[in-house]
Amino acid sequence: MSSRTAALWILGFIMLAIVGGGGLELFDSGGGSRDGAGELSAAGRVVRVVDGDTVRVRLRDRTETVRYIGVDTPETVKPGAPVQCFGKRASAFNRRLVSGRRVELRFGRERRDRYGRLLAYVYVQGSERSLSATLVARGYGRVLTIPPNTAHARSFTRLERRARERRLGLWGSC
Repeated sequence: MSSRTAALWILGFIMLAIVGGGGLELFDSGGGSRDGAGELSAAGRVVRVVDGDTVRVRLRDRTETVRYIGVDTPETVKPGAPVQCFGKRASAFNRRLVSGRRVELRFGRERRDRYGRLLAYVYVQGSERSLSATLVARGYGRVLTIPPNTAHARSFTRLERRARERRLGLWGSC
């Protein structure tokens, strides 16, 4: 066998090992790993809170804008749009929860939105409840379900219903 043929065989086996072993995630922009439930995840530190449902997170060697999956908080920074009712309170609440904190990002099936933001369920390190669930449960945001990222839609809808019934947050103010 020629050295060129041997090199092609070796390259083929390496590619097969990468693809077959899930190694393509190494080349994914998330730089993540799989958690115990098999979800792709990454860890980082929140360096800036953009608004009630968006943060900037430092992930290893880069900083990414991360949009929380499953929740929509009232707008505060949307260009050309007025600040919405309860928007400043939602942003301030999110800031108190995550500013400067270490977080775990658990990605949905769709990793980025049309604006290039990472889409993730975000958990403050050590917490079992996502920030999306917390915001909905406390009335700081509404459920926003965009397929294919629908894993927690049912539980978020129940949390929203309870917040609405109790007139929490925006449900009692807006």
